Amino acid sequence: MVSIEEFVALSGQMLGHSDWLLIDQARIDAFADVTEDHQFIHVNPVRARAETPYGGTIAHGFLTLSLLSHLGHQVFPEIGDKEMTINYGLNKVRFLNPVPVGARIRASVRLLEAVEKQPGRYMCRYQSTVEIEGIETPALVAEQVVLHVMKEAAEKTAKAKGAAGD
Repeated sequence: MVSIEEFVALSGQMLGHSDWLLIDQARIDAFADVTEDHQFIHVNPVRARAETPYGGTIAHGFLTLSLLSHLGHQVFPEIGDKEMTINYGLNKVRFLNPVPVGARIRASVRLLEAVEKQPGRYMCRYQSTVEIEGIETPALVAEQVVLHVMKEAAEKTAKAKGAAGD
């Protein structure tokens, strides 16, 4: 666990790598069902093998992107007195290489900056690179933006809302 001051001091540094995660056909099919994106390159192994240069199905780019939450949590240091983290969005995403079925991926994460925007509220930018095991070109590179809210700031917000409702 690190203090918020220690965390801010990590700006510009590589935070580390997540564990490897298998991207199997069941995960791809489940994502296709949830998003209703059943394009054959993702869900039809026979046709994908015959009609694409990939040799089989590939993961949806947005499946890979959506896994950044899971992979990133393995890398982000635990910040003491943090109440919550809010996903603020993405500044830039580039899909550089398809993830073939059966591949393993991991994220490498660099903290680009952490800036206190309001007392107890830290806007952070991370560069996350999703690597494919054994393949040089990454699957994607994304700049993620999150807001870390410290307990004291969350408590002040809650008190202010409570007072306004009285």
